[in-house]
Amino acid sequence: MATLIQIPGGSEILLGRNRLPVLELRSSRRRVAVLSQPGSVEIAADVAVDLARMGLEVESLVLPDGEAAKTLTSTGIVYDWLEEHHIGRDDTLVAVGGGTVTDLGGFVGATWLRGIEVVYVTTTLTGAVDAAIGGKTGINVGGKNLVGVFSQPKRIVINLDTLDALPVGILVEGYAEAAKTGYISDQALVDMVGDPGQLAEVVERCVRFKAAVVAEDLRESGRRATLNYGHTIGHAIEMATKMSHGEAVAVGMVAAAAIADARFGTDLEVEHRQRLQALGLPTAVEGTSWEDLLPLIRLDKKRTSDGVRMVLLRSVGDPVVGVVTDQELLLGMRAVGVS
Repeated sequence: MATLIQIPGGSEILLGRNRLPVLELRSSRRRVAVLSQPGSVEIAADVAVDLARMGLEVESLVLPDGEAAKTLTSTGIVYDWLEEHHIGRDDTLVAVGGGTVTDLGGFVGATWLRGIEVVYVTTTLTGAVDAAIGGKTGINVGGKNLVGVFSQPKRIVINLDTLDALPVGILVEGYAEAAKTGYISDQALVDMVGDPGQLAEVVERCVRFKAAVVAEDLRESGRRATLNYGHTIGHAIEMATKMSHGEAVAVGMVAAAAIADARFGTDLEVEHRQRLQALGLPTAVEGTSWEDLLPLIRLDKKRTSDGVRMVLLRSVGDPVVGVVTDQELLLGMRAVGVS
């Protein structure tokens, strides 16, 4: 049996196994546009078959791999494709894949004809526990996700069978976002991450936690900002190196823990380092410098006129958001091998 979790604003999360329904029947819908990347193309093909059986005209487009899909050039290609296939305001865009596909698909769907229905079928652990949930969309212009809108998808489909079958590397990358959710919410969740027997429980806990935070703060004006734990330095590392998103966030959490230790007298850095390494995630970075990263950090979306804002932990489950100094940023980056 599938679990249905509602998010205010008309969005819902469908979590379960087997062939979950992607769309509900709607008489005004004639066409569906399906976006995917090479890694999710087989699942997207299954989705297209199911939609065609509903009597819908289905068009499919495979985006470039990796973050190359989130450029202005790729976005323009998708807009041209939607126009070519006459995707109208009553039609639906289905984004099948990880966070890259849902970020781009959500942005395109929110802006095509001033907004059409969008559905996500997430195929990665990172997408399931974080990226697909909450209505953040974006493409990369200069920095990570600097152009985007808040726009909730109609439905988010999370198939646990798909997650169970993930390659180890993709699964480990998702552990970073799951651990992040635990660090800002609940030690018990942190302790579950990485146990294959508890993957379904980890996903549901992460989904319910993020859904509750989003319901409270749809546009990130308050508590929702804590979901960015590890991301301020992590995004800069991701943009400056070949690290994946999850790997970079893991390193970013270690850096944030080092800053918190200095500011609050905590003892988080060692715990973070040991736990993340045990999960198979990196806790340091090579091949980049303070001079490379600082300009990217200053591009972060959370910056204000007061300076760079970061999420820090006073303890597990007790995050705070505040401005950090360049000296604190340097301390954090030195803790992860940046000089």
